[in-house]
Amino acid sequence: MCLAIPAEVIEIVDDQHAVVDMSGVRKLISTALLDELTIGDYVIVHVGYALSRLDPEEAAETLQLFTEYAALTAQAA
Repeated sequence: MCLAIPAEVIEIVDDQHAVVDMSGVRKLISTALLDELTIGDYVIVHVGYALSRLDPEEAAETLQLFTEYAALTAQAA
């Protein structure tokens, strides 16, 4: 199973790449599929590519759901 994960843009490297933060993990991604990005934007990342921008509130909500799921999974183990 593959997931597209919300990530915050923390650095613009060039017109084709940016560094994002995914819950404390920083990763260089391709931004070739998007027009213009700015630091602080949230994007959906899948296999190293930013697929689309995401509303910051929606990103926070999605990340909270991932956190809750991880906690439930840990309890079940």
